[in-house]
Amino acid sequence: MPDLKTLLSVAGIALLAAACSATPDPASAGTPAAAATTKADASPTAGTPTARALAGTPTAGRALRGPYVALGDSYTAGLGVPEPAGAVAGCGQSTSSYPRLVARALRLDLTDMSCSSATIADMTTAQPTGQGTNPAQLSALSSGDALVTVSIGGNDIGLIGIITKCTELDLIPALIPGRSSTLTPCEDYYTSGGADQIQQRIRAVSGNLAELLTQISERAPHARVYVVGYPDLLPAAGGGGRCRGALGITAGDIVFLNKEEVRLNGVLDQVARAAGDRYVDTYTPSEGHDACSAPGSRWLEPLMPSSLAAPLHPNVVGERGMAGAVVAAVKSAG
Repeated sequence: MPDLKTLLSVAGIALLAAACSATPDPASAGTPAAAATTKADASPTAGTPTARALAGTPTAGRALRGPYVALGDSYTAGLGVPEPAGAVAGCGQSTSSYPRLVARALRLDLTDMSCSSATIADMTTAQPTGQGTNPAQLSALSSGDALVTVSIGGNDIGLIGIITKCTELDLIPALIPGRSSTLTPCEDYYTSGGADQIQQRIRAVSGNLAELLTQISERAPHARVYVVGYPDLLPAAGGGGRCRGALGITAGDIVFLNKEEVRLNGVLDQVARAAGDRYVDTYTPSEGHDACSAPGSRWLEPLMPSSLAAPLHPNVVGERGMAGAVVAAVKSAG
């Protein structure tokens, strides 16, 4: 996903939307200031498969032995989440990223190649970050690897840029009383001419990801490979008025954007299975914890974060939830 500086430059749109909104968001009105701090009870619920997996509860599946290599973008790196880590400046890696949590839970030696703004092309070519250069991510793979996770595709379709464009198009329509669910300036923009531009980008991801998984298999033939999907960024039903102040996007366009993310995850799942690899669903466990949900519940932050994380990215609770989903998937594998 884009670097932190770029994301912060668009966050002012959310401030303007919130300032112009005459009607308080019912979900947040009267919320104490203390609720802006992410609390421990927002973590994966105790007793769930995700929580048990991250806590190290024994489950079925043979134990992995060998190195673990993490590939991906800023959702993998943990952009903006404390504390900074990684050898390459500008990649935005965090000590609380899901790969590091997975490595601890499974007791594996991790090589984290993830980097903010990474696309599928950056898996095989060096990626300049503005502060350094991240080597081609696949360069870390070897025949001795036991586990590889890859979370990629969001930047290939320009997901964050799409949402940013929607905030520009929807800023005024989102404030029209009683019309937020029927006005869809963003959907109209991306489907003008009868073709869905975002769907076209997602189709391109499908072929490129398939080729990437082939290359991973060739370089790490003995590794279990998991394609990790994206968590629920926006509410499926539009969020009522909750997203107006958080993002300045109409409810109708929130529904449209959610469907596009679901479509992207569906392609990631389909391509992974076709390659004989596994897919990790992080969307389902994060439903109800999207960027428009209450600060103490959300896994992902809105344009103006209330927790330490990049805008429109997972916070520490989200990274923990993604880690739990990965660990559960690994432990349940035969």
